[in-house]
Amino acid sequence: MVKVKETKTKVEEKTSKKETKKLTQTQYEKEVLKLAEEGLTTEKIGEALRQKDIHPKEYDKKISKILGDKYQSPDLKNIEAKLERIKTHYESNKQDKRAKREKDRVFSQLRKIKLYLGIIKK
Repeated sequence: MVKVKETKTKVEEKTSKKETKKLTQTQYEKEVLKLAEEGLTTEKIGEALRQKDIHPKEYDKKISKILGDKYQSPDLKNIEAKLERIKTHYESNKQDKRAKREKDRVFSQLRKIKLYLGIIKK
């Protein structure tokens, strides 16, 4: 029984060491901007902050709102890249009718997501 009590105190000591000081809102925003300059997406920024025991839900602003104009939706970014790949393929392979259909489909998908995000107006 003595051993059990010793292990409990060691666990309690470890948990007390983990307690970190909460950042202010401005310090949190600076940390987000610093991680964004490294080229991380909003999802990766949130993940990096959680690894540092900084939880974004404890603060007022979302990461995308802090980044403002610098923020680009990862879905939009991926669809634009896919459209460019298909366009370059179709330019060199005009006989590929399936690529033409795919180009039209992805372009439509891009338009829909831009409407949803409010980038273009209807």
